[in-house]
Amino acid sequence: MWAVVVGLDLCPFAAAPMSDDTVRFSLSRGADLPEVLAEVLDEAEGMLAPGGPRTTLLVIPQDFEGGEGLVSFEDLLEAAAIAEALLAERGLSEALQIIAFHPDWQPEGADADDPANATNRSPYPTLHLLRNADVDLAERTHPDVAGIPDRNVTLLRELGLDAVAALTAPGAPSP
Repeated sequence: MWAVVVGLDLCPFAAAPMSDDTVRFSLSRGADLPEVLAEVLDEAEGMLAPGGPRTTLLVIPQDFEGGEGLVSFEDLLEAAAIAEALLAERGLSEALQIIAFHPDWQPEGADADDPANATNRSPYPTLHLLRNADVDLAERTHPDVAGIPDRNVTLLRELGLDAVAALTAPGAPSP
């Protein structure tokens, strides 16, 4: 999926950390939500340490808590909100933010088969930790940050559902 994000330029800020190898992919080993939240805090501390990654994606398998995991997107959003509150309690919210990605992401009002849903989908529930300084720099230097979502929706709809499904299928070649 990361190759799709970079290859289609869905996130124009993703290529640089990928090319300079400062993206950390971490597979959650948490057996329940409190353990996953502890991992979020560990990853946050690691990002702020000297030489830490610029961005971290904590991938959460859907098999904790008796097989339930963060099955629904709403569950993941709730976990992200709790994680953000924990960052704030520890004084880390000025430095970091969290974005949630989920296999079933679908904006309100969108059809289930809209190819544009892939803009924020991922193969597994994922909490993406970003440095606020990097986000601020991106916003200051990109010519049209506000236009990125609309551009992505248009691109994915032009590609169509079948092409998007083929690009995001396991083992699919990079675009």
